[in-house]
Amino acid sequence: MRLFFAAFFCCQTAFAQLDLQLPTENHHLFSGQPEKFYMYVDRYFEGTHTQPWEAGSYGYVRTSVRIGDQILQTKFHEGIDIAPIKRDKAGNPLDLVSAIATGKVVYASAISGRSNYGKYVVIEHNWENTPVLSLYAHLAEITCKVGDPIPKGGIVGRMGYTGEGISRVRAHLHLEIALMLSGRYQDWEPKMLNYHGLYNGMNLAGLDVAAFLLAHKAKPDLTLSQFLTNYPPYYKITIPNQGPVELATRYPWLLKTPASANTASWEISFSETGMPLSIRASERAVSQAIVTMVKPSEVPHRYKTRGLISGEGSQASLARDGTNLLNLLTGNFPVPPPTAAPAPR
Repeated sequence: MRLFFAAFFCCQTAFAQLDLQLPTENHHLFSGQPEKFYMYVDRYFEGTHTQPWEAGSYGYVRTSVRIGDQILQTKFHEGIDIAPIKRDKAGNPLDLVSAIATGKVVYASAISGRSNYGKYVVIEHNWENTPVLSLYAHLAEITCKVGDPIPKGGIVGRMGYTGEGISRVRAHLHLEIALMLSGRYQDWEPKMLNYHGLYNGMNLAGLDVAAFLLAHKAKPDLTLSQFLTNYPPYYKITIPNQGPVELATRYPWLLKTPASANTASWEISFSETGMPLSIRASERAVSQAIVTMVKPSEVPHRYKTRGLISGEGSQASLARDGTNLLNLLTGNFPVPPPTAAPAPR
């Protein structure tokens, strides 16, 4: 797990200190026993079956691909899978799932077949006066409802194995801490069936939750904005200035340099997983979105960025999925016309 403690400790915050906890009784993340904390995944590669706990962690941890003499994991896992501590005689998990911090329940999906998350709950937290979301997935049952205020440690449900491709043996809690990419996601692909509104997983950008929890435990006054500011960028995209970037209006701490009379463009830094890290005003004139920085790589960038950018070495360009992500978080997509009211009879 990549931790970036050193850079975090120099900053202070005027906001209230975060009060965080793990969401279940499994505290092995903090005891240095990751093999007991994460739920393993069955991995079949080149005739060999393994069950690595690493595949339950955050990042590129699944779907092995051999490239030259390297074996890469190319499938992105946006949260962490926490293994159960207690089971009944039939093997069903008994662990209760609780909120990692004080917040409000903003979404609860009680029909397991409507998402790969199965039954899941989303809690909104007010961190640095901005809406940060925690998501609790694969629940056997949900014991809270939308609108409920919830304290740190408040019970939201019970661990289960709802959702696609999860067996009772591999029952676990999938946990995410995420930013909301767009405030009008329903307009993004209006023809696509969307049961979950703004809380569709495609509209939530999950960060390295375990690294954040570990860093925060080591430094309790660490804020989320400090964590993301010091997260290493993998690439930067510069886009024409067509007004405020929608994501920055929701998370002002992402905006490192505000617009001025000379602002011709915005430079947005991204992690290798596509998490937006910072937004800066730029005087560089561009006619369209271009990659203006990429971390050099010996393998094609598509393998290290879930296909968001393409190219090799120190050269890169936006792929279709990268353009779609960029348009979503900047609000660069059409506003549908208002629905006409029925004519009076």
